[in-house]
This record gives sequence, structure tokens and C-alpha cells, in this order.
Amino acid sequence: MTTKTVSDTRAAVIESRDQLIARFASGEKPAERWRIGTEHEKFVYATGDHHAPSYDEAGGIRALLGELEQHGWRPVEEGGNVIALSGADGSISLEPAGQFELSGAPLENLHQTCAETGRHLAQVKAAGEKLGIGFLGLGMWPDKTRAELPIMPKGRYAIMLRHMPRVGTMGLDMMLRTCTIQVNLDYASEADMVKKFRVGLALQPLATALFAASPFTEGKPNGFLSYRSHIWSDTDPARTGMLPFVFEDGFGYERYAEYMLDVPMYFVYRDGRYIDAAGLSFRDFLRGELSVLPGEKPTITDWDDHLSTAFPEVRLKTFLEMRGADGGPWNRICALPAFWVGLLYDNVALDAAWDLVKHWTLDERQALRDAVPKLGLSAPIPGGGQLRDIAAAVLDIAHGGLKARARVSAAGEDETGFLEPLREIVRAGKVPAERLLELYHGAWGGDLSRVYGEASF
Repeated sequence: MTTKTVSDTRAAVIESRDQLIARFASGEKPAERWRIGTEHEKFVYATGDHHAPSYDEAGGIRALLGELEQHGWRPVEEGGNVIALSGADGSISLEPAGQFELSGAPLENLHQTCAETGRHLAQVKAAGEKLGIGFLGLGMWPDKTRAELPIMPKGRYAIMLRHMPRVGTMGLDMMLRTCTIQVNLDYASEADMVKKFRVGLALQPLATALFAASPFTEGKPNGFLSYRSHIWSDTDPARTGMLPFVFEDGFGYERYAEYMLDVPMYFVYRDGRYIDAAGLSFRDFLRGELSVLPGEKPTITDWDDHLSTAFPEVRLKTFLEMRGADGGPWNRICALPAFWVGLLYDNVALDAAWDLVKHWTLDERQALRDAVPKLGLSAPIPGGGQLRDIAAAVLDIAHGGLKARARVSAAGEDETGFLEPLREIVRAGKVPAERLLELYHGAWGGDLSRVYGEASF
């Protein structure tokens, strides 16, 4: 397909709901074309005093982006500011308070994913050494108040920062103080998407527990293992959560499109600027009745933008996004795609994972999701017992799925080794946050500044 055709398709005006639904169907791919897209965010700090650097200060975020251009990354500008980079390894973007994100390229196997992550981290560490900045792999800023954090010069974020306090108490914390690891995966058909979506939602609390790494807020323990996950419980109920309708009979592309039509808008992007449409209805937009753009109807690009403004535990675009994990170190960046690829990219593994969770009720799934941020692997599961009681079995299923894929590195190793950090967590019975809390109360003597030595890349 030519670039012009892609551009024309994305700019096509939406005339019917069928086009919204067809957007999801356009993501369908045969198994041999399934890819793995891994995203991870990390906090940027000045090594001298641990403050979060602003965009424009000497040695700040703008300078960091400039240094990375020396590695072949191409600048992406908004309003005269470089706000992202693009290159062979995907894209680098800025979260609202300067959290640094790599959105990796769609890759064939986990060996490539981990090599991509390694290249990126080597580049940012080299840039950081020149600028006097470091990178922290946690799920939440351990010691920063909102007021201590800078705001990046992106129009989309200005709209969201205004809107978040209208709809929840913790949306600003989500934007300014959290980091995540995420994996994006393909589907073959509508039925395949549905099964993967259901397994992903039901087992997302296990991923949250295994990756829990946000036990501190403003310099002290906050009572949670994944405070990042807890933050989502009161960010914006209209666009977050466990999406119970996904488990209803008849769920598919059309039902998800209806959900997204009910999610209030944030913005419309026109002529290089973001138009504030926060709280308005995409249904009105379809009718040409959007108050901020009267008479104008949306394009496929507008629909894609709108799809990116919902934040459920699993999100559908033209692929599925697994969204439950806290940020963390290099080996867990590789472990998250291993977990989900193992479960979802092999039909035997997918069926086995579904068999584990298919009898859970809506209320039981929600109760598990609500319990995990505080309790981690000790959260009670449907039918009795704790989440830790099924964790090893789920990892065994993922191991089998990766073994069946038989994607071997140049050294002759398959992908199963990338699960080892998660197996170690299950063997020890302690999620990352519990280990950090032990250090805080023990060897660190309550000195949280030592987390920078422990959790930096």
C-alpha cells in the first residue's frame, strides 16, 4: 500500500458507524504476521539532586531529546518544540511530566524486543551521563509532589490536565507521577480478539501483582504495592476499568465501538493544534454537531485519536494493549511481553488460560482487581485461595506457549528464559514492591533517597 493511500484512508470522512467497526477489523492478521510491540516509561531525574528536569532547563528534557538525535532518531515537533523522536526502533515520546517512553517497533520475537530495549537503554544512559541525568524504573515517583513536577509542552496534555480534576481525584497523579510497561498484540479475527481480550482482562490483576513497584508516595510508604494501579480506580470512571461488557454474549467490534462512542472526548487535532473538546460527544461529532467544530464530521484519524483516550485495563485499537503493569527494570520490560505472548499467541496456551478464568463472575473479577493494588499475590481469588496459588500455573501455561512458538535466538535459546524474572518473584513469594519495602525498613533505615541507587537503569 502506498503512503498516499494510507494518508487518504486515514483522512477519509466517516459517513457511517460501519466505518468505525471496520477500523477494528482492519487490524486482523494471520498468525504468521502477528507482531509484538512493547512500550515502557521511565522517570528522568537530575543525578545531582534528584529533581525532575523541566523541558527547557540546561541539561533538561529538550537537551536529552537532542542528544538522542545523534543516534539517528528524527525529531517530531509541535508548536516549535521537539516533543518526540522517530526511528527504526519505533518512537520516543514524553509523558506529561517528562516521563520518557519508548514505543517499540512491531517485532517478530522476544529476542528482538529485548535487543531493542537494550539499544534504547544504552543510548539514553549515554546521553544521561553527558547531561547529568538518570532514569528510574518504578511505577510511581517515590518522592515527588505534583507541584514539584514540570509539564511538557504538548497541547493534548494541557487539555487533559484541565479536564482530569473534573472527573476524578487522581487523574493528575496518573498523568504526572506514574510509569508503566505495556505490550501490544495482534489478533487473527473478531473471535480471536474476543478470547484474547477476555483472558487479558481476567488475568490483568496477576500482571499487576507480578510487576507491582509503586509502594511509596512523597517519601514514605503509601500502604499499597501498586499505587499506580490504585490511581486508576478514581481517574475517570467513564474511560477506565475492567469493562464487564467484554464478557457478555455477542461481544465484538461493534460493542466496543459503542463503548467508545460513550467515552467523552478530549480533543480534536486540526492544523497542528489541539482543539479542546473535553466532555463532548463523539456521537455529536458523527452528526456534524460538535460544538467546537460545527458542521464538520470526523475522519478515521479522529477516531484513532479518540480510541487512544480510553484507559481500560485492556484497550482495543487495531491491536490489543495490555495495560496493567508498573514500570520496572530492564529484565521486567522483557518479561511482560513474554508473559502475554506466551498466553495469547499460542492456541493451546490461550485455551488453557481461558479454562482457568472462564468461570469467574463479573463481581469476582472486579473484587480481584480491587484487591491486588494493596495485596499483590495475597489477593483472594474466586473459588478460594490467593492469587499466588495460580501464579505458577499461569507462568507454566505461558512457558508452554513460548516453547510452542519455537522462536530461537542466534545462540539457540528459545523465548522461555524471558519469564525467569517472574518465576523468581513467584518462587520468593514477594513482588518487587515488597522487596523495596523490606529495604526501606531495613538496610536503608528509612532513607528513601537510596531507591535511586536501587531502581535506576
